[in-house]
Amino acid sequence: MSEPASPASPQEDLVAALRRAGIGEIRDDDATRAAYSSDASLYRVPPRLVAFPRHADEIAAAISVAREAGVPLTARGAGTSVAGNAIGTGIVLDLSRHLDRVLELDPEARTARVQPGVVQAALQRAAAGSGLRFGPDPSTSSRCTIGGMIGNDACGSRSLAYGRTADNVEALTLVTGTGEQLVTTRSSGHRGFAPGRLRLNDLIDADLALLRTELGRFDRQVSGYALHHLLPEHRRDLTRALVGSEGTLGVLTEATVRLVPDPAHRVLVVLGYPDMVTAAEAVPALLRHELSACEGLDSRIVDVVRARRAVPDLPPGAAWLFAELSGDDLAELEHRALLLGADAAPAGHRVVLEPAEMAALWAIRADGAGLAGRSPAGLPAWPGWEDAAVPPEQLAGYLRGFEELLTEHGLTAMPFGHFGEGCVHVRLDFRLDRPDAADRVAAFAEAAASLVAAHGGSLSGEHGDGRARSALLGRMYSAEALRLFGAVKAIFDPDNVLNPGVIADPAPLRDDLRLPGVLPRGRTPLRLADDETFSEAVHRCTGVGKCRVRKPAAETVMCPSFAATRDEVHSTRGRARVLQEMIDGGLEGGWRDPAVHDALDLCLSCKGCASDCPTGVDMATYKSEVLHHSYRRRLRPRSHYTLGWLPRWADVAARRPRLANRLATSWLTRRLTLWAAGVDARRSVPRFAKATWRQSEPAPVHDGVPVVMFVDSFTDHFAPRVAQATRDVLVRAGFAPTTADEQACCALTWITTGQLDAARSRLERTVELLLPAARAGTPIVGIEPSCTAALRHDAPALLGTEEARIVADAVVTLAELLTRTPSWSPPILAGTTVIAQPHCHHHAVLGWEADAALLARTGAEVVRLGGCCGLAGNFGVERGHHEVSVAVAELQLLPALADRPHALVLADGFSCRTQVSDLADRPSIHLAELLNVT
Repeated sequence: MSEPASPASPQEDLVAALRRAGIGEIRDDDATRAAYSSDASLYRVPPRLVAFPRHADEIAAAISVAREAGVPLTARGAGTSVAGNAIGTGIVLDLSRHLDRVLELDPEARTARVQPGVVQAALQRAAAGSGLRFGPDPSTSSRCTIGGMIGNDACGSRSLAYGRTADNVEALTLVTGTGEQLVTTRSSGHRGFAPGRLRLNDLIDADLALLRTELGRFDRQVSGYALHHLLPEHRRDLTRALVGSEGTLGVLTEATVRLVPDPAHRVLVVLGYPDMVTAAEAVPALLRHELSACEGLDSRIVDVVRARRAVPDLPPGAAWLFAELSGDDLAELEHRALLLGADAAPAGHRVVLEPAEMAALWAIRADGAGLAGRSPAGLPAWPGWEDAAVPPEQLAGYLRGFEELLTEHGLTAMPFGHFGEGCVHVRLDFRLDRPDAADRVAAFAEAAASLVAAHGGSLSGEHGDGRARSALLGRMYSAEALRLFGAVKAIFDPDNVLNPGVIADPAPLRDDLRLPGVLPRGRTPLRLADDETFSEAVHRCTGVGKCRVRKPAAETVMCPSFAATRDEVHSTRGRARVLQEMIDGGLEGGWRDPAVHDALDLCLSCKGCASDCPTGVDMATYKSEVLHHSYRRRLRPRSHYTLGWLPRWADVAARRPRLANRLATSWLTRRLTLWAAGVDARRSVPRFAKATWRQSEPAPVHDGVPVVMFVDSFTDHFAPRVAQATRDVLVRAGFAPTTADEQACCALTWITTGQLDAARSRLERTVELLLPAARAGTPIVGIEPSCTAALRHDAPALLGTEEARIVADAVVTLAELLTRTPSWSPPILAGTTVIAQPHCHHHAVLGWEADAALLARTGAEVVRLGGCCGLAGNFGVERGHHEVSVAVAELQLLPALADRPHALVLADGFSCRTQVSDLADRPSIHLAELLNVT
């Protein structure tokens, strides 16, 4: 007799119900739940599952299942909400993966019909061809979705010109908490939503005085429901009233948005002031100049940027206003800029006309949320009170009181924001590792809310209330207004299914704060990263989501695996969330939990996040640390012993290179070798040189300035021609190159596979070999970018010795050395087109600026690619990674090669050249080979 079937769990019942309802893509694995447990806020709420609807019917079906099961449902776009608006305990609907199309663009009507998951920057690209744009432009525009902007009533830097999202939405289609479809238009109110319609109007008509006095008092009053749009004098505009409701009244399935002409010219006036309060005092007078933007920046943020990259000249001062004028007549704009500068009475000002310089200045502001992730005290800073707003004439007084409040609570911060509309962004260095952290966060938020209310302001100026501010709405609204909010919520969502705990019936402020755990593994000292503990490192991620950009720009890399998969788990942020769960105790398996390794598996260790993430997350390093702790003194995957030890096996093969090459090309031995090594059978096997560089190194040159060439294992065994070209270029530039007395290794393959003890041993020997030259002031010229970066960054981090730092300081790239050699001039390559694929580690650790400057001097047309080539050392050759490796290459590298079939391909990285050869059957060269022309 067969055993009776085990009863299904509530989780299994919920998944089964969603599948029966026709929802095809559902995930409830630990990695996914961890990745979606937070947004860009200070709150952590792991969902039961995440669903990825493909059309509006699936959204309606999910709401129906949620109602029947009594399970909360939260809609989510890019998850960049800073107030905990996009997290929930039940079903999370990710609308960004599939519902991301611009359905229709009408240039004559100046409208676009879009799905909720359309990224704002994608809509801008679609509209640009007609000379149009979507007005609101938050700093997260490269990844935030239109649905998310509608949910939070987002604004951005240019809201002085374009208003809030509510001002730019013409029609909405959504599914309410009753499961019914609601269609609204600005011109005809709403249709298709009969139940509750009269009750809604009756509610409004019963409280006309309240709505006219408490709501809509100034432009950035975003907190609560925007019910004042339902007043008769506003034509009962339900469309605008629903904007900013944070998914609590309905889930958006489609929107029609207004487009505006893009001005032909912009002029930026940068005004300097002694402090932020003085800058704020100048704002009301500046607003008379019809600005399109007026942004405030503090010197503390600018100093952080200066430590990372070059910053254009700023006028004297410790605070600045970026005042932008826009229009079609450049001469008129320049005249207005002069009048503005004279009227502002700052410490100094600059009129900026050059678009590239303007972009560099705006980039400081765009990265503000991430850059402010470390406080002036050097501590992690958090979004506990992120975007309060006051009327602009109250801004100076508010800032003065806010600084006093910071001092009273023992906090430091770097304020910035949309000063032209009185909106201030700030991150605060709460000590979340303290036992009383939740109470201290709540106490500050309550005091800050009272301060805002005292200045006639709004708790939220553009990001919504979420979990961070909903419980504080009583500080700025009367009890009658809060009851009205609750009554409206009950009409649209009587079962309280949609994003409960937000705005109406708020969750307690102290609940669900994302506090770093105190488990022993969280206190583990780091071997490679700058932070003291692993917990501090992984909690650097504040969720700003810059890693979710689907196509990296020309000068960025992060995050290739997300761009290829569009999977949150495989973004830098998603991985950080999984690691945070592991540290904080949410994943029972610790270092070896399958969810941790699933999330890290597709990390290319490209280090793009180390330079491109504004909070300084370095996932490649964290991956190495996790692999180190997971496999230390344990059996490792085969590829760790093969690809991880590749320099060692290359030394063995170098004794009989012809035999090694024959075995690599034989059908049977090749397949057996690749299988044993854990390498994908579709990959080529690099051929060993007949003689390594060290075996055929020319006699030393005695005339010239001494330099040491660091000939790495890859160059030595597979590409000695590159070492020869490097030597030739150096000799012609007046140098006398030599190499170390024995083969030195950067230990990179051991580092990327987490074999940190072995890596340390190898690096100690390498530092010992290179130290005499470094101490003598002799430059050490790296050839392979990843190995050069390992010497400059990983060696001092892993060894932690003064000797390693001395060697790191002596390491230079070929371009860096040549650009500071006045007697040398590059060859003239005018008429030559060069496709340049910078190596990821070159971009992230070394910087590619010297290479760009050198190539510009050659006169060649240089097409610089962004992103990663996709091979990334051992990543792209390992079994299970081939498809992602190719998908990454298809983002930029392969299209560029197809578009320019006769261009020279410049790729300093051995892995980059291998990828070009494998996927495009195209030759590529190192910079030294490009310059090695007589």
